[in-house]
Amino acid sequence: MKDDLAQKLIDLEAILTPHSRLIGIDLGSKTIGLALSDVTRTVASPLETLKRTKFKENAAALALLCETHNVGGLVLGLPLNMDGSEGPRAQATHAYMRNWQQYSTIPMALWDERLSTTAVTRTLLEADASRKRRAELVDKLAATYILQGALDRLHKN
Repeated sequence: MKDDLAQKLIDLEAILTPHSRLIGIDLGSKTIGLALSDVTRTVASPLETLKRTKFKENAAALALLCETHNVGGLVLGLPLNMDGSEGPRAQATHAYMRNWQQYSTIPMALWDERLSTTAVTRTLLEADASRKRRAELVDKLAATYILQGALDRLHKN
């Protein structure tokens, strides 16, 4: 599965225009965390967190961000189980991707997001961030973690 995701990520990179950015997405049940790459697609930075509403509303907000930041592709975190299998959250992620592909021509690739939220939460706890501050940051930082993992994989090639 991981090799398949890496290949689809490489396929996505092959169709990007020079200096276009990527947006990383951490799709939660209540919020959508977003991260943005630099134009060299080397570094991911937190962008924002969207409140999860109807798909078309969220898709319109995402499309506007794509236009504003010259985004050529999206990297959507795929929440696999620890054994690599797909559960209900992964199936919901696939459905989101299918809906996006009907909504926009901006291509999207999936990337394994196992433990991204856990890693980010641990870092915020170590930084002694308050519960409120962690809630504000965790989704966009998880998206940053997902996108940085994908960028690092792209730079291995």
